[in-house]
Amino acid sequence: MALPSSSCLSLSPISALKIDYAKKAIRSWKNDGREQRFSFSLQSNNSALLGQQIGTAGARPHKDWCFVGGSRVVIRPKLEISSVHQKSSGVYASWLATSQIASTAFTLGTMAVLPFYGLMVLAPKTALTKASIESNIPYIVLGLLYAYLLYLSWTPETMRLIFASQYWLPELPGMAKMFSNEMTLASAWIHLLVVDLFAARQVFRDGLENQMETRHSISLCLFFCPIGILTHVITKALTKIAGRSSTHETH
Repeated sequence: MALPSSSCLSLSPISALKIDYAKKAIRSWKNDGREQRFSFSLQSNNSALLGQQIGTAGARPHKDWCFVGGSRVVIRPKLEISSVHQKSSGVYASWLATSQIASTAFTLGTMAVLPFYGLMVLAPKTALTKASIESNIPYIVLGLLYAYLLYLSWTPETMRLIFASQYWLPELPGMAKMFSNEMTLASAWIHLLVVDLFAARQVFRDGLENQMETRHSISLCLFFCPIGILTHVITKALTKIAGRSSTHETH
């Protein structure tokens, strides 16, 4: 959008004159009644109006007659209003919404699995706990949440980052770049929660079948799932050895 603007300069017998108009310098080098020469320089091409960026597209001097003692010079710069601030604010709002979604999904996913771990650790022999480990509701809810986050975090270069090597195998730099996105990181966290809960339930069921202690292994499965599975294997092996020893002592 162009904004017209002008200024009037009355010339009288003076030797030097300097006028700043929106950071434009105008100098009269000579005025002897016979010859008039002017030079002006554009020191800035940008200004601000009502919080929007204004760019000067150009300036055109125009010489005309003025009743106050001589001629006048009218300068009409062509100003343009840019929507840079509006665009940047839109990008910031979009980033903020994405960050909020990732943060909310991270918190809700973590809170959703905690009751199941609590029942398996604090009340392993109750009917409610046995019924909860047979339910598929947590897998359905977390699976839908994971699919939604995966959809939001997917970009055209996702597959290229996953299969970055010439053998179509993941590489650490590509995975690090992919997980630098908050949405991708939140989806990976939901993925881990689902797998860890599944492993913890398997450990719990195996403990019920073999009548062995599993609470320590289930607790480790929440944040350190491979270590939780390892401790369960060790506990199961030690339980079998202890059972055989007690059987031999009885006979």
